[in-house]
Amino acid sequence: MTPALILRLAPAIFVFIWSTGWIVAKYAAPHADPLTFLSVRYATAGLLVGAFALAAGARQPSSKREAVNMLVSGALMHAVYLGGVWWPISQGLPAGISALIAALQPLLTALLARPFSGETISLRRWVGVGLGFVGILIVLQPKFAATDVEQLSGLVVPLAVNVVAMVSVTFGTFHQKRFLGSPDLRTLAAWQYLGAFLVTLPVAFVLEPMRFDLVPETFYALAWAVLVLSIGAIALLLMMIRHGSVARTSALIYLIPPTAALQAYVMFGETLVLLQLLGMAVVAAGVYLATRG
Repeated sequence: MTPALILRLAPAIFVFIWSTGWIVAKYAAPHADPLTFLSVRYATAGLLVGAFALAAGARQPSSKREAVNMLVSGALMHAVYLGGVWWPISQGLPAGISALIAALQPLLTALLARPFSGETISLRRWVGVGLGFVGILIVLQPKFAATDVEQLSGLVVPLAVNVVAMVSVTFGTFHQKRFLGSPDLRTLAAWQYLGAFLVTLPVAFVLEPMRFDLVPETFYALAWAVLVLSIGAIALLLMMIRHGSVARTSALIYLIPPTAALQAYVMFGETLVLLQLLGMAVVAAGVYLATRG
């Protein structure tokens, strides 16, 4: 495949792969604590990518400032974001509420695009972002209906952590676009995972018993999380951020919950009603408008 073809196919491949993160989290949950699992994931991915970067002679950070920016990028885009999604769900935060909070990211990104990256959001793109959010509400409506409102009153901390995660990945993408324009993507990924590991491991030590069962299911989940998500999907994301606008790339997040819902229907037999299918069509139309051109 040529680089141009890879870049053209990257959004669709990224959405499919990244949406499996929720499936992996559900599959691994009975066998490992979330932050402990993420710490092992970051360490493994960082070692693999780092070894490959060194063997290939990839350019290393040219200054301490660049290295620090890579570490900060990894902390924001991986440690705080994924940890801030996985941990609240493990504390009882309904997945539908978590998905709704994540769906606020394209809206926040569009609002901040001009002051943080100089991007001008056209009316068509604003319509697409708004339409995509409406579609997400439709897709998640059955989950909202099954949510106990009183239960949420006892989940203030997980809710707050989930909001911080959404804000973190938003600023992480702006940070990378502004301060990490053209490093070798293999080197960038390795340093990002180091930054994520250095943040996640101490928090896991404080908050969890650090359970990591040595059973096949844990290693199956880890293998997929490292090779497909942490290496494959992140490589696509870094490439899209480098070659496209932050607002356009973030709009793809709208497609994650519908795709995850389809995967959960196939793999776990979760319900999928006609209203959700209609919502998926609305999401697709919104993302088309937000990313076209």
